Amino acid sequence: MAVEFIGFVAARDQSETRPATGPVIDLDYVGAVARAHEAAGFDRVLVAHHSTGPDAVLLAGHAAAVAPRLKLMIAHRPGFIAPTFAARLFATLDQITGGRVAIHVISGGSDAEQRQDGDFLDHAARYRRTDEWLTVLRQAWTSPTPFDFAGSHFHVAGGFSDVRPVQLPHPPIYFGGASDIAIEVAGRHADVYAFWGEPLEQARELIARVRAAAAQAGRDPAAIRFSLSMRPILADTEEAAWRRADAILARVRDLRGDALGRTAKPQSEGSRRLLDAAKGGKVRDARLWTEVAAAVGAGANTTALVGTPDQVADALLAYHALGVTTFLIRGFDPLEDAVDYGRALIPLVRERAGRRPLATAAE
Repeated sequence: MAVEFIGFVAARDQSETRPATGPVIDLDYVGAVARAHEAAGFDRVLVAHHSTGPDAVLLAGHAAAVAPRLKLMIAHRPGFIAPTFAARLFATLDQITGGRVAIHVISGGSDAEQRQDGDFLDHAARYRRTDEWLTVLRQAWTSPTPFDFAGSHFHVAGGFSDVRPVQLPHPPIYFGGASDIAIEVAGRHADVYAFWGEPLEQARELIARVRAAAAQAGRDPAAIRFSLSMRPILADTEEAAWRRADAILARVRDLRGDALGRTAKPQSEGSRRLLDAAKGGKVRDARLWTEVAAAVGAGANTTALVGTPDQVADALLAYHALGVTTFLIRGFDPLEDAVDYGRALIPLVRERAGRRPLATAAE
């Protein structure tokens, strides 16, 4: 199966090493970074969601307009708008963009952030709501006749959508969450299960759990695909790459100052898994670097692969051999690194992936 690369488009230039400056929505930056990803050969870009940030759907629409070949992966927190409404929203954008929409369903790993939007459900209840939400969403996308649904969180009578997605049977559903209930729901609904950059053995175990959940739900375990998020740090030599990593960590520590090491214990299971990986050493496997994840509390995709393009390509292909077919990669210098990935890394991975076997569900 072909390798897919997903980049990252934010509303303004910022990262763990670059404090946000300027307007909250910088349309010139959004356009520049979207066009850079398109030129670099990325298949899609993630447009992220946060309870205090700009709307991801509208930002994605702008990115799609300025980069007419680039596909989108729009992060969405289910439950804040009705699934029937969401189905029409994403189907409309899929029509406008000519079939370039995918959604990344994230149920929420922080009670505090959810409450900023008035959501006071606990972790397990959020995933039960997500289960219902996705069931109704898919029916609204695909049902040829009006349908009814009665659940604990949603009730629909005569639901129907006149607008249908270009993509059939529906846009791809990417799904995040590493808790037991998250994996159970992923097994029922995910087209692509997305997880952060973990050591190879942790990744192997997680992939097996998701495939088992898919089988338990009556699906073909081979039907579900896997996406891995990483922060590649590249240089012409391995020594230069590690010097760059050291400079990134120093910058993170400088910016966090007194807050360093005082991050609250994460509620997200994905974050806990990254912190567990960090406890096993600053470098795991050949070149999985965990120090930034440990420094910032692993609240997001913060593990890195450090080395030359050749070395990092081989490290990504080790995950490909486990069954990963999508790599979500972004840098600490977002725009500049996207250009560099397109020049030095993406072509290498694609060329070598075509010569290596992909693990199957039976393995």
